[in-house]
Amino acid sequence: MKRIAIAITLALLSPIALADAVSDVRCREIGFSNAAENRNLEAFSTFLDEDARFVGRSVMRGAAEITAAWQVFFSEDGPAIRWRPAFVEVLEDGELALTRGPYRVISRDENGARVEQWGTFNSVWRKQDDGTWRVVFDAGSPAAGEPDADSRAILEGEDDC
Repeated sequence: MKRIAIAITLALLSPIALADAVSDVRCREIGFSNAAENRNLEAFSTFLDEDARFVGRSVMRGAAEITAAWQVFFSEDGPAIRWRPAFVEVLEDGELALTRGPYRVISRDENGARVEQWGTFNSVWRKQDDGTWRVVFDAGSPAAGEPDADSRAILEGEDDC
């Protein structure tokens, strides 16, 4: 009887734990973007798993290589980047998560005019032994056209983390 009670208790608590993990990963993703938005390279690097892979035109391997490749976003006159998760999915075992959503890069062309580039990012997060979530895989793709109203709203909305 005691085993049945424990099993029922665990079954009832599982959705709560999963909801907490979704919230944790969502807020980690927003914090990751905030580090880039604030041009804080040191904070940015704390979101990266040491074995992370970022896939773009090439594959960047490891936190040091990724951080070096992203230097442009941390210089005063570099482009500004912002992203927000529209979707967060956490595996039932609570060890891996996927985030996906819109991103925007704002830069200046040779005439100083503002240029916006939009796209979609996908990140895979791994829960560390200390309970912290860190990015292990990241890839983005440019948008085929102008972002829709929902994507703009996600990116420009208020953060509640």
